[in-house]
Amino acid sequence: MFPKAQERVERARLQAAPQYPALRKIVIPTGAPHPRRGCEAERRDLLFLARTLTAVALLASPFYAQAQKSATASATADLPAGAMQAKATTACLECHEARIILQQRLSKAAWTKEVDKMTKWGAVVDPSDRDALIDYLSANFSPDKPAYEPQRTSSSGKASK
Repeated sequence: MFPKAQERVERARLQAAPQYPALRKIVIPTGAPHPRRGCEAERRDLLFLARTLTAVALLASPFYAQAQKSATASATADLPAGAMQAKATTACLECHEARIILQQRLSKAAWTKEVDKMTKWGAVVDPSDRDALIDYLSANFSPDKPAYEPQRTSSSGKASK
């Protein structure tokens, strides 16, 4: 397009823009500059995004707090009572949920390998407590114990049989 014709097209588009907002978004293939949406529109978009994220966070926080409360409450309650329950809680439940341990059915040799492996990976087990912890785990979670049955809930929230 010739420069004078290009200027006329651009001038006409800018004059019509207030009456026809859609014309602001038109990109003219002649290389004419595309007018920006404006700072107020960008500010409006950012405010909308901030308000939406705040609303989602506020609506989700009670559910998150309830999940954290129930997970913390059941963490030690699920492990069987015994002299090493506190040590097992400290060493194992730092990284795992209680159900991970509850579902294991290992021999004493397998528990020894497992405790040694987890210690190498960073589990904090005092060397003087190692054998007692292995005895606790092998006594409560051995292959001769019945299989772990997790508590199941129906969609109505009542425990099923």
